[in-house]
Amino acid sequence: MSTGTAPAAQPFAHLQAQNVRLYRDVLNAFVRAKRRFTVHLRPEDVLAEIGTGASLESVSAALAQLAEWGNLRADPDTGRVTTVEDFHRARYLYQLSAHGHAAEQAIATYEEAIGRRGALQSVALSDIADQLRALLGIAAEAAAGSSPDPAKTHLLMMSLVDRFTGLADNAQAFMASLRRAVDFADADVAAFLAYKEQLIAYIERFIADLANRGAEIANLAHKIEATGVHPLLDTVARREAADAAPGDDADDQVVRQARVAWQQRWNGLRDWFVSGDSSRQSQARLLRTAAINAIRQLLGAVAAINERRAGRSDRSADFRCLALWFAQAPDDESAHRLWHTAFGLSPVRHLTVTAETLAAVEQRPVPAATPWAQAPRLEISPRLRKTGSYERRGSPARVLDRSEQRRLLAERAERETAQTARARSSLVTSGPVMLSRLGELDTAEFRLFLQLLGDALAARRPDVSEVTTTTSDGTLWIRLVRVDGAPPVRIVTADGVLTGPEHLVEIIDLAPVEVAG
Repeated sequence: MSTGTAPAAQPFAHLQAQNVRLYRDVLNAFVRAKRRFTVHLRPEDVLAEIGTGASLESVSAALAQLAEWGNLRADPDTGRVTTVEDFHRARYLYQLSAHGHAAEQAIATYEEAIGRRGALQSVALSDIADQLRALLGIAAEAAAGSSPDPAKTHLLMMSLVDRFTGLADNAQAFMASLRRAVDFADADVAAFLAYKEQLIAYIERFIADLANRGAEIANLAHKIEATGVHPLLDTVARREAADAAPGDDADDQVVRQARVAWQQRWNGLRDWFVSGDSSRQSQARLLRTAAINAIRQLLGAVAAINERRAGRSDRSADFRCLALWFAQAPDDESAHRLWHTAFGLSPVRHLTVTAETLAAVEQRPVPAATPWAQAPRLEISPRLRKTGSYERRGSPARVLDRSEQRRLLAERAERETAQTARARSSLVTSGPVMLSRLGELDTAEFRLFLQLLGDALAARRPDVSEVTTTTSDGTLWIRLVRVDGAPPVRIVTADGVLTGPEHLVEIIDLAPVEVAG
């Protein structure tokens, strides 16, 4: 009697087999049957589940092979034995094995990840901001001396991480699918043009939401860290490790590992919305840039499609057409005539010559068809004949020193940055104020105020009297409320007087404040 061990299972071997389509159909039939809580299937049951296109013999052979690979488990079918011949004939009931079930789950996960289109979730940004506001309230209570509620803090942090992870993963999948859509726009031009307008509007709406909500989320993250995020992370880590850690020892290995993991999650969320120095931009800013570039690529793809529809041609198409004409030329003489017409390679008469030779040629022009042996000789320039070049040789020009100009530009940029910072701090209000109370504005303050006023008026609809918006860089928030019945306002500036209707204005600086470590 043999005592050898059973062969190792190979549940993915069928993906490289010749009849992979049949094997996948058979295994999908078992997966669907398991969803209906049907465990065992006979070959005729599998054939009925697959449908037409297969025979009972091919299905039986596929079942036997899958059982040999370990995807299925074969059990003797004795339920329908009525004769001795039926007893000796091999009949089996098949079901998914543990290896086969795990392989099907892995294949389903892979196909879902590859076929995932993703989405730009504006609602997720709102949810993250709401959860951060709730977390800020818990941090404020902890800073005041009360202990954070472990269950509430843990559930809030888990919900925040889940929402943020979904936002990041969906955004990455959406941008990847968008690039594939742009790359394969030629595959279905009609479908691409049909959803182009909706896609651009969808991306533009998300860009606006990301600019507004992103600045708010970054500000909330800074406030939470300034109030104290470490007690919250400690509370969450201790509660998460309570089942594995014996007692409440804060130095336990499991607690420390959980604390490190939650610190990494918080750093990832903060860095996704908050930019560091100039060398590291936040992922939200990079995503916004990628979305804007995607719009440009979409418009470029549409322009290319329109050019092809308009009958325009590029140089490569012209050369392919010319090559076809050469191939269809009836004889060599026609090919030479086509070459001369296409490229204009006439006899050389464009060399630089002496003044006497040029005067003689102008007096007696030489036809272009004159053979070289019969044409008068040309006296070319001695420099060309001696050196082979028209230009006079010499030392190269000196490299100019631009260090002084660079220093002046750096000083100017620094001066303009300081002026802008002073203008921002001067325009920020402690609460709603009337336009007539702003006082006199200098040039830098007036330019920044006009930009804010233009953004607010552009965002306000004609039927509303109040509007709130943020600047394009997400650093300033402005609320503008029209005051009906008030006299016109005169704002004195260094460049003149601005006159307009009275409004109630509130300006808040959303730029993150540096927190001492």
